[in-house]
Amino acid sequence: MNSEPISYAGGCLCGAVRYAASGEPIVSGLCYCRDCRRASGSAFIPFMLFDAAAIHFSGETVQFRSPALRGGEATRNSCPKCGGLVFGGVVGVDEDHTIYAGTLDEPSHFAPVVAIFTRDRPEWVTVPPGLVSFETMPD
Repeated sequence: MNSEPISYAGGCLCGAVRYAASGEPIVSGLCYCRDCRRASGSAFIPFMLFDAAAIHFSGETVQFRSPALRGGEATRNSCPKCGGLVFGGVVGVDEDHTIYAGTLDEPSHFAPVVAIFTRDRPEWVTVPPGLVSFETMPD
């Protein structure tokens, strides 16, 4: 039996922005909010939330800030070369970071357990069975 913690690695389309995380994510799921849909150009963003101490980033990013549901700002980091959306949060400031699971080198490591902002889900999108669903952001 392997007791080694899973390590997660990934990055943008061109490889200029990379990350490596160890241990299990705090939570993983699908976000259907309007902002995530527009940022990704898709019906939802698959995400994994990690404690900042468990993840390391390399490469320069372009940050886009927008108002967050509970006040403050949501910060999304993209690659300035290829435009790939990679992670959320401000490195060195935030206590946790959201990795966009579409950037994982090994996609099979993604195991969603929640669906958030289901109130914003387009009618033509189905929430996968077995996920705990929340109309907005859970507490």
